[in-house]
This record gives sequence, C-alpha cells and structure tokens, in this order.
Amino acid sequence: MTVAGVVGVLIGWVTVLIPNTVFGRDIAPVAWNYPVLVATAILSGLLAATYVRTDSAGPAPGDDDSAGARSGRLGALGAVASWFAVGCPVCNKFALLAFGYTGAQTWFAPFQPLLAALGLGLLWIGLAIRLQNQERCMVPAEWSSP
Repeated sequence: MTVAGVVGVLIGWVTVLIPNTVFGRDIAPVAWNYPVLVATAILSGLLAATYVRTDSAGPAPGDDDSAGARSGRLGALGAVASWFAVGCPVCNKFALLAFGYTGAQTWFAPFQPLLAALGLGLLWIGLAIRLQNQERCMVPAEWSSP
C-alpha cells in the first residue's frame, strides 16, 4: 500500500495531475489521465507486495530467477511508460526535443493513450509472472471436495 501511494503521489505530483506550485503543465490533463494514474499506482503496489516476505525463511521463490528479474523490469518499464503517458506532451523534454512544440502536440499527444495501455499492460504482465511463480499453500484435506 505504501508503494502504491508513493507511486501515485510521485507521478501525480510531477505530471501535475496533483496540482502544485513546483511543477507546471502547459496543456491541461485529459479525463483518462486520472484512471491511468490510479491503475498504475495500484498495479505497482501489488507488484511490489509480491517481493515482501514476513518470515525469515530467505528469499521468496522466484526472487533470484530470471522470471522474478523479468517481472521487475517489466514493472519498472510499465511505470515509466505510464508516467510519460499521463504527462504533459509538450513538457516532456524527450518529445519536445524529438518533435518540437507543435510536433509534440500533433504526434506525441495522440500516442499517449497507446503508451498508457502499454504501460498498464507491462505492469499487468509483470504482476502475472510474479504471481505465477509464487508458492501456493496446500489446501487442508477437510476443505477439499469429497
């Protein structure tokens, strides 16, 4: 829950979805920016929660294997893609350098919803990989069907 809050506040603050006096935004946010921010925060928090262990039994299954590392990279890429997706298209220095002010509005802004879908998809896939590699508890015999 902490990671979800930190990701939501960090991305929301820097992209000015959460109004503040430190950062500015030349183009107003669109309606889909807020649900993408919330979904990014939730999925990031869920992914981070799979890395938390409450016992001292050592690393969780999948922590040191390639699937665990791959899911972490996918999650990080997904969060960054979502960050660029909800940000102001002309405030993004990469888009501004690549396309110029008018080009960022013409070319990068229409691409942002696809970038949001890509970011959320990467977070979802990273979480799915991570959950697939978790240990499963055995169901007690009295709970199983006859």
